[in-house]
Amino acid sequence: MTRMKPVDVVIVGFGWTGAIMAMELADAGINILALERGDYRDTSPDFAYPRSADELAYGIRGNLFQPLARETITIRHTLDETAVPYRQYGSFLFGNHVGGAGIHWNGQHYRPSPEDLEFESHITQRYGKKFMPEDMQIQDYGVSYDELEPFFDQFEYVCGTSGRAGNLNGEIKDGGNPFEGPRKREYPNPPVADNYAAKLFADAARALGHKPFPQPSSNASRPYTNSYGARLGPCNLCGYCERFGCYMYSKASPQTTILPVLMRRPNFELRTNSHVTRVNLDNTGKRATGVTYIDAKGQQVEQPADLVIVAAFQMHNVRLMLMSGIGKPYDPKTGTGVIGKNYAYQMMSTIGLFYDQDVAINPFASAGSGGNQIIDDFNSDHFDHGPYGFVGGGYILGGQTGGRPIQQLSLPPGTPAWGEKWKRAAKDSYLHTTGLQTHGSVMSYRDRYLDLDPTYKDSFGLPLLRMTFDWHDNEYKMTRFLTDRAQEIADQMKPRQSAQTVRKPGDHYDTRQYQTTHTTGGVIQGKDPNTSALNNFQQSWDVHNVFVTGASAFPQNIGYNPTGLIGGLTYRSVKAIRETYLKNPGPLVQV
Repeated sequence: MTRMKPVDVVIVGFGWTGAIMAMELADAGINILALERGDYRDTSPDFAYPRSADELAYGIRGNLFQPLARETITIRHTLDETAVPYRQYGSFLFGNHVGGAGIHWNGQHYRPSPEDLEFESHITQRYGKKFMPEDMQIQDYGVSYDELEPFFDQFEYVCGTSGRAGNLNGEIKDGGNPFEGPRKREYPNPPVADNYAAKLFADAARALGHKPFPQPSSNASRPYTNSYGARLGPCNLCGYCERFGCYMYSKASPQTTILPVLMRRPNFELRTNSHVTRVNLDNTGKRATGVTYIDAKGQQVEQPADLVIVAAFQMHNVRLMLMSGIGKPYDPKTGTGVIGKNYAYQMMSTIGLFYDQDVAINPFASAGSGGNQIIDDFNSDHFDHGPYGFVGGGYILGGQTGGRPIQQLSLPPGTPAWGEKWKRAAKDSYLHTTGLQTHGSVMSYRDRYLDLDPTYKDSFGLPLLRMTFDWHDNEYKMTRFLTDRAQEIADQMKPRQSAQTVRKPGDHYDTRQYQTTHTTGGVIQGKDPNTSALNNFQQSWDVHNVFVTGASAFPQNIGYNPTGLIGGLTYRSVKAIRETYLKNPGPLVQV
């Protein structure tokens, strides 16, 4: 094994949170090393037009995704089943290469509602403990919205987020989200102009008494220079966002917002093709001494470091903590342990809307998130859940993210799967079709968790991560309620025909159907080391010089897209590291 020269900080994974950590710590004058399992990727030349607008290469073959033949996860529905490998991308997508999933996200950039961060306390106080099912184990984050607000703001101004404030210093503003927590200042950019489908949706929602507003988007609506000095160009509505890198420098990603500045720092180093397999501990098991990784030649390398930041994708964070022996693995039978606990996903539904040929939708003129309208009336706890008997909720969106011919072609019900009639339906429908989408939360449960698979291994001979997950009654009720509200709006939009896709009781979690890549939990943060793996600064309770960032810290999943919350938590964590931990290493929260 090769032993490298020690560094002050080693960062495992180099997506959004790894780039934020490196950028903010670079000013502290310490030596920072980032290790990324994939290749180096940048806007130029990797995402240059026209090769970046290749749906077959990126949308279908997944050129930006982790090769599942080398490492995947195994999945089962219940504890008494045998898990099998996830061999073909469907339900969610593992990012790969520098930038991670921050390359191929759509740009939806939300803040959580204040109650999302104190969810158990809020639900218990409003509805009583018995309102929740006995096996539901939601928790508080241990940090409030007010504490996080400056860091949400900081991330939005790095990303150049486009939107309209709905609650500015406590004053509700017309045209924004009236349910959001108070923000200190406006978004850095105005909203991306609405597409036509979004206008139809907003008019219909408003007619029903709802409060539509522009979807917050990290697709820049105008030329923008961020707080680091990186420059973004205005979105040209090309429709190639999710699964693709942005060739216009318009979609916020590590490549467009941080790397142009960070890569010039003399105290920062990035090593690609470096697959970290373990966080190394001293003989007490209470202090990390660095990491072990496998380099591009297949050789094991030991990298000593004073501080280890685990900043990989959510599932990779969980697996690395389990393989490193940091924290007690979760046991669903006893309910004890913390690593792997509270895995959650999201539940969505869609309604396709099909118009006559006198209504021109033009779906190809779209952005990943900009130009859409949503309502937040039924998200989080923005309405009285008492009569409906479920916890959580979600937003309803109108508009589209693109009109790509392979994955975004929507056809009316009854259309044959192939042949002349299929071709005619595709031709007749393409320019006159849009849809509504509900984006719902999923709670955490005692029997939904992650652990190491006892049978299957990766290409290095290491155990794969095993997921045990299926839907619960609470989420069936939630999605039915949201879909009914969406159908009311759809009817008000007066299409010729509409068609629902919604999960019903008895439908199992199906890995073949893509919903989101918003997988959460497994290394959750909280107030108590007996029920959480991290304190509210995302520092390990067990090993104080290990911090773990990303959606693995979520105790349950919110109805929003997670990136805004991930960024806010990361900026708060790195501020504490820079200003407190580096001066006096030790636990930032005393038990």
